[in-house]
Amino acid sequence: MTEELTIENDTNEQDVHNVDTAGDGEDTQNANAPEQEAPESEAETFPREYVEKLRKENADARVKAKRADDLAARLHTALVAATGRLADPSDLEFDDAHLDDADALNAAVDELLARKPHLASRRPVGSIGQGATAPADSVSLAGILRQNAQ
Repeated sequence: MTEELTIENDTNEQDVHNVDTAGDGEDTQNANAPEQEAPESEAETFPREYVEKLRKENADARVKAKRADDLAARLHTALVAATGRLADPSDLEFDDAHLDDADALNAAVDELLARKPHLASRRPVGSIGQGATAPADSVSLAGILRQNAQ
């Protein structure tokens, strides 16, 4: 079973094709329609120097965009590290929204730590009884000499 399909092309002439609706995959052109050649499209050509200039500008723009992406990723990592809440700041995935909004960054860190608490920083805070502490008394060399002289 076939039915006729009419298609208008760019030159406002009509092509008539028989379309196979039975599904056997054979499309045939109507014998009554004159065969037409595809109109030749004239491609615009540009001078070589102009094309090379455009390509160089495009390459430079790609390099700048890559550098901007790298700097944004480094800034994101630095902002996450500044919170001090993650052991490894690269654990939080990059998101542009974190660069502009500190609340979004803190919410993302909270959400990540809720899902994966093992990523939290394990740095002790406060006095834990270890390390350098302030001396209770000040030591005086003159006081020690006086004490030994008696």
